[in-house]
Amino acid sequence: MKWNRLIWMMMLAAAWVGCSSGDDTIGFDTDRDQIHVTEVGGTETIQVVADGAWTASTDEPWVTISPANGRGTTLCKFVIDSARTASPRQATVRIRSNEGTEDRKVVIDQDGYPYLIEVDREEVEVANYAKSDVRYFDVRVRSNIDFKVNIPDEAGWIKHENYQLNLTNGLRPREVKIRFRWEINTRPEERLAAISFQPKSDVSLSRQEGLNVKQTAAEPIEEGTRAGDSVALLSIARTLDMMEKQWENGDPMNLWSGVTLWEEGMAGCTPEKVGRVKYAEFFLFFTKEAIPFEVRYLTAAEELYIFSNANTFLYSLSTGEYLSELTQLKRLTVGAYGLTELHPSFKNLKNLEYLNLGSNNFQRIPDMLNKENFPKLKTLIMNANQRSTVYDLSNTSRTDLGGLIDETEFPADLIKWGLDTLVLSVNYLQGELPTFEDDDEIPCYTQAEIDAVDSLPQFLVDNRIKKVMPTTKLFAINLNRLHGKLPDWLLYHPALDRWYPYSLVFPQEGRDRNGVAGGFENEPVNMNYYYDLYTTKTKPTGELE
Repeated sequence: MKWNRLIWMMMLAAAWVGCSSGDDTIGFDTDRDQIHVTEVGGTETIQVVADGAWTASTDEPWVTISPANGRGTTLCKFVIDSARTASPRQATVRIRSNEGTEDRKVVIDQDGYPYLIEVDREEVEVANYAKSDVRYFDVRVRSNIDFKVNIPDEAGWIKHENYQLNLTNGLRPREVKIRFRWEINTRPEERLAAISFQPKSDVSLSRQEGLNVKQTAAEPIEEGTRAGDSVALLSIARTLDMMEKQWENGDPMNLWSGVTLWEEGMAGCTPEKVGRVKYAEFFLFFTKEAIPFEVRYLTAAEELYIFSNANTFLYSLSTGEYLSELTQLKRLTVGAYGLTELHPSFKNLKNLEYLNLGSNNFQRIPDMLNKENFPKLKTLIMNANQRSTVYDLSNTSRTDLGGLIDETEFPADLIKWGLDTLVLSVNYLQGELPTFEDDDEIPCYTQAEIDAVDSLPQFLVDNRIKKVMPTTKLFAINLNRLHGKLPDWLLYHPALDRWYPYSLVFPQEGRDRNGVAGGFENEPVNMNYYYDLYTTKTKPTGELE
């Protein structure tokens, strides 16, 4: 049909050329009156045949005509924008002779964009382990409908970051990059995740693609053996990204620095423990995650020392679930790690006698730290938990300062616990020290105790001094924001002279949230009053401060 019209127009033009000057018209026409284009749009050309001037126009803004007017036979271009809807659309271009005697219509039909979600790859395979900074992959998704990423509940080991699909300019498919982050596989089995992309609107899709993620299995560790301990130590050091790789030089494990193995004759050693890890130290590392899962295999360890994470003040980490499986631990240090919480299972470590959580970012003392959960604990250290130093707490809007700043009053329960060592120095503890005057759980010193111990003065009974922390060998609360009066139980405590009070108890600094200056109003000038009562104690020579 189109070719017949074109041939006819060419014959008409040829006849016009050959005619005499008396033949003054060739008519007015176009080589086609129907155009079909895809949703992508593009440029289409028609030929206008005329012997005079003409004008072309349309009411649709998505069609541009060039030229929009002319004289005589001319090629005319229609530039058609990409579709903006899922439905087809139509435009009509009218071409009129300026003499007003004739006009032609060209109808343009354009397809709509079908809804689709396309993914640049069908499957991704990741390793069971990699450093935290590189545990991710990117996927490019092409779509013209807003969608959400569906990750199965059983695939909680993979998560995606936020993304934004820009659909402000119609329904032409746009591409967006989505970053997925994955966790270390702790199991010796392969893991699979079938991720789908679900439209947020109720539409029919012409194409909907998904993504399958496969993660390789973890390397098995032989539990309960010296070889298993060796692999566990190397794996933990690798995951923590320890700065010194002192264990990767081929030496036997008994020559590794920071590692002590069980030997016959050691207290608590049994035949199955011989040659296994008794103590391990992890020092100077860089991690943004909880304590690695391989720690669970150190089932003979009596003490672990994990200290000094880089940029620790930036993090809000948990101890994680795997450390809690080492119920045989007696001594544990997790310091300068970036902790703000203990995993709920941490209370399973009921054999702990020593716990050091210093130099972390705790906002408050975890509720689980009590005598019921840790009946054997004798030492608790939670000093220097400040993320940064703020001298005047009333002059800052920050709430993420660490330093136990969320404690509304001094944690009296820790004092009543009866620990041998309690260190809470260099935090943001505020308020006054408890007097325990109305606390019936804490008795006063008795006459029988005074008569039985020559070093205790009669003053304790006569003034009904509360018997607080009677077994405590070290009590440190210096450089907090405490104020008010020093209670009598502290001023006259039998161990006060051994607590180095002018260094570790009395000194406070800064201002609390209410602007109250830190410092005790009845701080003694020196310790003379104390040695006048405790006459059996040796008074230091020189100044007593």
